[in-house]
Amino acid sequence: QVQLVESGGGLVQPGGSLRLSCAASGFSVDYYAINWFRQAPGKEREWVSCALDRRTYYANSVKGRFTVSRDNGEKTVYLQMNSLKPEDTAVYYCGTSLFRTCTSDASVTTYWGQGTQVTVST
Repeated sequence: QVQLVESGGGLVQPGGSLRLSCAASGFSVDYYAINWFRQAPGKEREWVSCALDRRTYYANSVKGRFTVSRDNGEKTVYLQMNSLKPEDTAVYYCGTSLFRTCTSDASVTTYWGQGTQVTVST
């Protein structure tokens, strides 16, 4: 059974950092693409990043500030977020379609975690 569980969200001041975790079970995180998305209130779910094999991809809005990594032994994917801005405030989700391609289209993502809230504010 495929399951994804996010953790690590919280309240942080602008310029601060957080590391999100996505613990996976029921499939191999080192074989399938894992995507991070986020959704702010009143907005559509937005693609943030993807990890597949040794490749990583980022939305322009987070490039240079966010880093995705993977611990295959722990079956966990991480999203390190630095230089956080108020506009990064959202619920962050990890998801997978059990594809070996990255996608920025939330509608084709089959499995989602429950999400973790990130709030960037003074």
